[in-house]
Amino acid sequence: MAAGLNRSERKHKAILDAATQVFLRNGYLGTNMDDIAALSAVSKQTVYKHFESKEALFIEIVTSMVSVAGDTVHERIPQFRGSEDLAAYLVNYGYQQLSVVLTPQLMQLRRLVIGEVSRFPELAEVLYERGPKRAMASLAATFTHLAGQGLLVVDDASVAASHFNWLVMAEPVNRVMLLGDIAIPKPEELHRHAREGVRVFLAAYGKN
Repeated sequence: MAAGLNRSERKHKAILDAATQVFLRNGYLGTNMDDIAALSAVSKQTVYKHFESKEALFIEIVTSMVSVAGDTVHERIPQFRGSEDLAAYLVNYGYQQLSVVLTPQLMQLRRLVIGEVSRFPELAEVLYERGPKRAMASLAATFTHLAGQGLLVVDDASVAASHFNWLVMAEPVNRVMLLGDIAIPKPEELHRHAREGVRVFLAAYGKN
């Protein structure tokens, strides 16, 4: 259990961790609170004390996982320093996005939310707002900064961010979404893919 948490907080975390495993393995309809209680080693009553319903538990899991993933990307990518090589900086940016998103848990979560979009449309919005939309907003701010330094030629930073995002993310994410965990690329392949995406991006937006 996590250090520094009181007893109630440890139980809360244990329930969330167990529920994440069960939801991702069984889907929403295939999950029941008895399984979550058993896996988290608490009573079913305790589960309901922390979460009033299966729906509330599912919503918290999706919201938490997406937020943590977004925070991780932004923590890993520092602001560009003028002494850096721009291409290398952008390759690292793309690689960090790929390496955070292309994990079994997040890919399973995306599939699960898409499968439940008619039941929980608000969760699809959370996934989009805190995932791709947040990433592209951060990219747009970065590209505005780089254009201000004379390093990129950008008329619309949001469009440039969308182009960068899909050059880097589209192919591997779509492949893993459809083919499963076995299709998650190795780190060296992710680096190579990010380099090629950046090369095309800079051909369009780089300062000649």
